[in-house]
Amino acid sequence: MSNPVTRTGLIVLALFASATAAGAEGKIDKLMTAGDKTRLAAFEKARAEAIAEAKNGGTPNDIATLDAILAGKPLSFSGSYDMTGTWQCRTVKLGGRPALTIYGWFKCRVTDDGSGWRLEKLTGSQRTSGAFYTESDTRLTYIGAFHYADEKPRHYGTDPDRDEVAYAIRAGDRRVRLEFPLPKYESKFDIIELKR
Repeated sequence: MSNPVTRTGLIVLALFASATAAGAEGKIDKLMTAGDKTRLAAFEKARAEAIAEAKNGGTPNDIATLDAILAGKPLSFSGSYDMTGTWQCRTVKLGGRPALTIYGWFKCRVTDDGSGWRLEKLTGSQRTSGAFYTESDTRLTYIGAFHYADEKPRHYGTDPDRDEVAYAIRAGDRRVRLEFPLPKYESKFDIIELKR
């Protein structure tokens, strides 16, 4: 027979988790622009089309690299997992002309400001900074803004042309991917791979 104390504890934890997820969804819904909600709604279709285009037009070496980046079953972000610290990061652009572009490694940092994880791309000419919100146990939503190296980081919502949204997937013990559907410049789908 079940222990009533254990059952009560589990019910309380489940209610807390539901309330936390609902709160995060409500916050994202208030923060995110209508255009970015549309981009995320088109995520699966944009991803599939861009990957097909990249594999059709990329070089064999770049396609092999893309396959390695996309590999890995999504892992949980919860429990004892800690994303904070310094990461190597590189951007991959899929779709458009050229069909597949893989940039070199730069430096990114993830911090925790008390309300959750924040990402900052620290090197390279094109950068991003923003925050992560829980979508599910294995997927986070990233809301950020693009800026150039000679500019100060921007805040999401101050310039629609610079706003960025992505889903983050933990692809291994030391690997995370941010996947950006329908970016506003240069490509149809972007990936930022984080590795340490």
